[in-house]
Amino acid sequence: MAPPNSALMSDLVSGATHVPSQFVRPEHDRPNLDQVIQSPDMSIPLIDLQDFDGSRRSEIIKQIGLACQDYGFFQVKNHGIDEAVIDNLLAVAKEFFHLPESERMKVYSEDPYKTIRLSTSFNVRVEEVSCWRDYLRLHCHPLEDYIHEWPANPPSFREDVAKYCKKVRGLAVRLLQGISESLGLERDYINKALAKHGQHMAINYYPPCPQPELTYGLPGHTDPNVVTLLLQDDVGGLQVLKGGKWVAVKPIPHTFIFNLGDQMQVLSNDRYKSILHRAVVNSDKERISIPTFYCPSYDAVIKPAPKLVDDDHPALYRSFTYGEFYGNFWDKGIDKKSGTSLGMFKTN
Repeated sequence: MAPPNSALMSDLVSGATHVPSQFVRPEHDRPNLDQVIQSPDMSIPLIDLQDFDGSRRSEIIKQIGLACQDYGFFQVKNHGIDEAVIDNLLAVAKEFFHLPESERMKVYSEDPYKTIRLSTSFNVRVEEVSCWRDYLRLHCHPLEDYIHEWPANPPSFREDVAKYCKKVRGLAVRLLQGISESLGLERDYINKALAKHGQHMAINYYPPCPQPELTYGLPGHTDPNVVTLLLQDDVGGLQVLKGGKWVAVKPIPHTFIFNLGDQMQVLSNDRYKSILHRAVVNSDKERISIPTFYCPSYDAVIKPAPKLVDDDHPALYRSFTYGEFYGNFWDKGIDKKSGTSLGMFKTN
């Protein structure tokens, strides 16, 4: 249940001609949109997965390794997920956020451990400035454990989201195999390291903002999980930090953006890094973005892969459970993250 007199951000600011004070970032922490690099040449790599399981595997694994090493992000095309599955998900996501507030609020919660919840900003309990977003968070694996909790309205929501979740899980497993091989590990090393596996998704809704230069959809952060597969609509708003500059990632229809999370940085013993990224908003259009977070189970023990540790490359992190890490990540709040949340897990 929602707390008394609360409202989602999108309902609170509907028709607003200026950004309410609780969303205004301090001057030193604003998007500086005029300084963002818009050049496609500077954007993240686009990898063609055609024949990934066939004759081009070694070539594609090399591309994945370079993208992970140099960017921490890449896009994929020819990934095998039907365009209709993607289009149906985007349509039903938008439909959900256009439902009456009373209907949406049936799944509202501020508890980060709930397996389904609608909420706003990032963590309303600890943050000083709110983010310009609402989001619906769902647990997705195993589907049969969670699908009955999902919204029954719009009528096609459960069917459309379930189809998408299954397909994205398959793509995540294939790409994790490729990343394992790019590190010189056994193909199934990372998938085994995640124990039972967790899969969550967030459907982010960013309404138009009258003063986008004053606020963020989400400020700079890294993801706490292993990898994220992001689907964004045609509006765009994702920006990635590269060489100290923010670079805009222009949407390419029916592709996925793949980025490394903090757990991958640990598993790779810093060979691959979890990179800061953020979401900005605009004054003209609403935006939908749908990240799928591929995670270890909470009891999985995360540590650098032994094969990547030797006298020249000592282990940079102690062993920890993902549950321990996630609790620390959530309690800090997104504004208190100067980079990853990995500091307390380093060996020195």
